[in-house]
Amino acid sequence: MGTTFQTIRLEHEAGVATLTFNRPERLNSFTVAMHGEVRAALDAIAADPSVRCLVVTGAGRGFCAGQDLNDRAVSPSTDAPDLGYSIETYYRPLIVTLRSLPLPVICAINGVAAGAGANLALAGDLVFAARSASFVQSFAKLGLVPDCGGTWVLPRLVGRARAMGLALLGDKLTAEQAEQWGLIWRCVDDAQLMPTVSEVARQLAAGPTRGYARTKQAIDAAARLTLEQSLDLERDYQRELGRSADYREGVAAFMDKRAPHFTGQ
Repeated sequence: MGTTFQTIRLEHEAGVATLTFNRPERLNSFTVAMHGEVRAALDAIAADPSVRCLVVTGAGRGFCAGQDLNDRAVSPSTDAPDLGYSIETYYRPLIVTLRSLPLPVICAINGVAAGAGANLALAGDLVFAARSASFVQSFAKLGLVPDCGGTWVLPRLVGRARAMGLALLGDKLTAEQAEQWGLIWRCVDDAQLMPTVSEVARQLAAGPTRGYARTKQAIDAAARLTLEQSLDLERDYQRELGRSADYREGVAAFMDKRAPHFTGQ
């Protein structure tokens, strides 16, 4: 993780990796170069067994404003830009990678999250937002559809009526309203965002990460499974985890009335 980046920062301490979008002058909007660096960072995180939790946040006053429309790959000044290519090559792999990482992913929304940035924020397992932050499905104002999984995640989180309102009107949704609607986990005061996230990240990094990974997979799979199929998957995962070192340690710690020491094994 010693790589030097131009558009992001990547830090690692005590089992927690923090990936910070670092184009504050452009509200951390994506370019092809930034996509490349984010992909390299996620590959490094996935390959490092010492990383047990990932925090994703933004520098400056924004989390991510989505796609930088000045980027030549998507600029309408070019002859019929292929936005589908941009989705297939950059955004789809980004969302799939974040959702499939076998460790907890926390998104810390420090400011505006708009367009692809709004739905990227929702790819986290836990989403914390500063009280001044906001979420904007700005696609309709450009004649586009919500991407980065927006059409999939929004109705599942807030229902069809609210998903349609957000997508068709493109209105700003405050962090407090997002929490009330169940779009995010928690809204906190601005000054408490990173201290709160850091505390939770350390807690998760010290936890049974193998069990966390299977929990993520089971919950995500439930969207396409019947109840009976989910029960079968729970059985299979529980059988596997019941033979793990973390389960033995968790039971021993409970019986000894002490804090457990999990290793993710």
